[in-house]
Amino acid sequence: MADGGPMANHRFGPGGMALALLVNIMFALNVIAMKVVVDATAPLLSVALRMGTVFLICAPALRPLPGRTGWLMLYGFLNGGLFLLLLNLALFMATNVGALAIAGQLSVPFSLLLGALLLGERLNRRKIVGVLLAFAGVVALVFDPHILAEVPAVLVMASAAMVWGGATLVQRKLTRVSVMNGQAWNGLMGAAVLAPFALIFERPAIAGLAHVGWVPTGWFAFSCLGATVLGQGTLAWLLQRYPISTIMPLMLASPVMSTVFASLYFGTPITVGMIAGGTVALLGVTIIAFSPDRRPVD
Repeated sequence: MADGGPMANHRFGPGGMALALLVNIMFALNVIAMKVVVDATAPLLSVALRMGTVFLICAPALRPLPGRTGWLMLYGFLNGGLFLLLLNLALFMATNVGALAIAGQLSVPFSLLLGALLLGERLNRRKIVGVLLAFAGVVALVFDPHILAEVPAVLVMASAAMVWGGATLVQRKLTRVSVMNGQAWNGLMGAAVLAPFALIFERPAIAGLAHVGWVPTGWFAFSCLGATVLGQGTLAWLLQRYPISTIMPLMLASPVMSTVFASLYFGTPITVGMIAGGTVALLGVTIIAFSPDRRPVD
């Protein structure tokens, strides 16, 4: 009960559901954005520039918070630095973006497991059924004939998902931290972690930045403002008010959207299996969204 104190007065309803949908859309589109930008520049450079830009946008809100500055720095290191480093490397290695979107959902079981073990959050039967159903739909998307060629990238993406699952747990220590302050630390730590690697390993890409076209530049702007400031900021706001077991399973909609959006953007076909898997996954997400966090006591 003590761990859930700050969230006790917040009831998850249509407003929270709308914000979760917004986060899913921002994250799904960001898969396209990051792939386009990575291909036009380099994996380390692109994310270092992204987090540096986020920091510049949010810098006026940067504040040290007594007793929580260390948590803010850890969150920024994990979410803005290590996670995005691994994610961009996976995108650089892969050709099948949909496969990475699917592997990225390993962050959900990592988040739920950590929430259950360290925060004492319990999953009721309906929520468990919803998670299993959602995973069944996501697994159905894996039946892609080209997936074997993507195994190294998928493994890197799985590592990124594990890091992101840990970062969501750190966010729970950051109640009453403004979105802009949180993202300022996210950008600062991300840029500090990634910029040295880019300077050492990607000097030719830095020299070629002047020749990057308007399309990658536009997607880069979306990645900074839409996915990072708006998307991650909204997710942080939700995680400060509701249990991980409520919010993180809803993010299972993101790989379905990512697969559809990537298929439309890159011109890859949407198969019957993808439609069936996406439908099952969304059904699971719906069950999760409408199941209570805890059963009332008689």
